[in-house]
Amino acid sequence: MAIAKAERLMNLALCLLGTRRPLTKRELRESIEAYLEAGSDDSFNRMFERDKDDLRELGLVIETVENLEGETGYLARRDSNRLPAITLDAEEAAALGLAAKVWQQARLAGAASGALQKLRAAGLPEDVDPYGAHSALEPRIPVHEAAFEPLMLACRDRRPVVFDYRKANAAQPEQRHVEPWALECWRGHWYLAGWDRDRGAERVFRLSRITGKVRSRAGRFTVPVPDVVTVRETVASWAGETADRSARIRLRSDAGFPLRAKATSVRELGNGWDELEIPYGHGLDAWLVEFGPDVVVLEPEELRADVVDRLRAVAKG
Repeated sequence: MAIAKAERLMNLALCLLGTRRPLTKRELRESIEAYLEAGSDDSFNRMFERDKDDLRELGLVIETVENLEGETGYLARRDSNRLPAITLDAEEAAALGLAAKVWQQARLAGAASGALQKLRAAGLPEDVDPYGAHSALEPRIPVHEAAFEPLMLACRDRRPVVFDYRKANAAQPEQRHVEPWALECWRGHWYLAGWDRDRGAERVFRLSRITGKVRSRAGRFTVPVPDVVTVRETVASWAGETADRSARIRLRSDAGFPLRAKATSVRELGNGWDELEIPYGHGLDAWLVEFGPDVVVLEPEELRADVVDRLRAVAKG
C-alpha cells in the first residue's frame, strides 16, 4: 500500500472513531487534507467510497446513518471496533515469544521487540517465561545481504524493482526487471520469488547473487501475485531435493560439506579425495559448479557435460 493512501485511510479511521456523532462526507472532506486536495467532487466521492470499502475490508465497522439535516453520516463506534481480550496459553506464549526474538536485524528488530512488549501489556504475565525450557536458545534469522530490506519493502508495497544479478554460471551480472512477490529463507540463504519481466516468467533469485543496489520503479504489477508462492520447492528442485536418480562425484576431502550432507554414500579414495553418491535432479549442475575445482562429476555423462559447459561459460566470461 502506498504511504499516501495508508496515511489517508488512517486519518479517515481516526475521524470516524473519534467522533461522537455521524459525520457527513462534506465534514470529512473538510477534516482530511488529502480529500481537500482531491480536486472535483466526483474525484473526492470516488476516493471516499474506495477508502470506506478498504477500511471495512480491513475489519473496521462503519455505520451509515441519516443525520438531522437529511444528509448521510458515518461513524465507527469504539465499542463495535474493540478487539476481544487476548488470552494465551503457555505454548502460544512460547511460540509468539520465540517469533519476536527471531528478527534482530533490519527494520524488523524494533517491530518484533515492540510486539513482545504489547503482548505483555495485553496480559502475558511477567513471571511467565515465554521460552519455557528452551530459554537458553537465541533464535536468529541471518540477514547479511544489503538487498534484503529494499526487497522486503518492495514486496510489501507491490513495487517493481531493478537489480543486477549474477547467475552461478555467469562471470558478469545481468540487469533484471522483477515484480517481487515473496522472500524466504532456505538453509541459511535468502531467496526472492517474483515475475521476471524480461523473460516473461516466474523466477527465483538468490539474494547473495544480487550485486549493487536494488532500485524501485514506478508503476503497477503486470501479472497477479499467486496465492501460493513456492520458493522452497523451486530452490529444492535446483539442489536435487526432488531427484529420482543418483549421481557419482569425486570431492576433495576437506570441501563440499553441503554435498556431504546430501550424500547417500561416501567412500574414501585416498590422496585427498572421496567418492560420493548424491541425489540427481534438475539444477544439480548449477549447484555443483559453485564448488569449482573441488568437485569432479563421474556419472552420469549428461550431468558431467552440463557442468563442463557451465564452467567453460564462466571461463569465457
